[in-house]
Amino acid sequence: IIALFLVSVKRMRKTIVAGNWKMNASKDSVDNLIKDLLTGMDGITSEVLVCAPFPYLAQVELLIQGSKVMLGAQNLNTNASGAYTGEVSADMIKDFGARHVIVGHSERRSLYGETSAMVAEKTKAALNAGLTPLLCIGESIEQRDSGNTEAVIEKQLSAVIELVGIEAFNQIIIAYEPVWAIGTGVTATPEQAQEAHLFIRSLLAKNDESVAQKTPILYGGSMNASNASELISCADIDGGLIGGAALKAEDFLQICKVG
Repeated sequence: IIALFLVSVKRMRKTIVAGNWKMNASKDSVDNLIKDLLTGMDGITSEVLVCAPFPYLAQVELLIQGSKVMLGAQNLNTNASGAYTGEVSADMIKDFGARHVIVGHSERRSLYGETSAMVAEKTKAALNAGLTPLLCIGESIEQRDSGNTEAVIEKQLSAVIELVGIEAFNQIIIAYEPVWAIGTGVTATPEQAQEAHLFIRSLLAKNDESVAQKTPILYGGSMNASNASELISCADIDGGLIGGAALKAEDFLQICKVG
């Protein structure tokens, strides 16, 4: 009975596959990638999203017009406008048809010093502008090895809950990304990934069970065409935030077909 309930709850949540191109693109490569993606979209029931570098948002917006593919950005500034040279606001992102934005990616946290408090502020700025944040949380290999996985995840998630409230998670997508499995070719086992996703959902449920069951939680640690099916079949894994495989249309489409 419990297993059937979990399956039915999972079916309430759509499978979402989001491609994060990171700092990889050119006009030609974007043109080819999107055209190849669009030719393979027939029959795909997953929600499909591509998060492009800022300079290519306009190009992608035009290419995906009228299709099921959605557009997202990879970062934003918390300010609406002003003297912030080199920065991009939520309204600028929306101006190019994007409706999603990644916040708190592990690379932003580790390379650019973004704290959990800063990530919470970015989440709030996105929500205030009507964007859907893809909130990334996850632990490093050192944190996992020292047994701090749950403490790290709880701290990262709690910072956002405390700032925006639990109801805001009706408009948030969470991406669990074990930092040790990003770009390394190492992937968490389905058991490890499911355990972390279930823990994240339990943290949400402490605040609101209904919100917890509706919030999509994506896996973001080296998901690819060969392991996507096994991972997404887990009860609390609702899709993937895809890095390297999102740059190859054939691989990305294979993942999209899993949903």
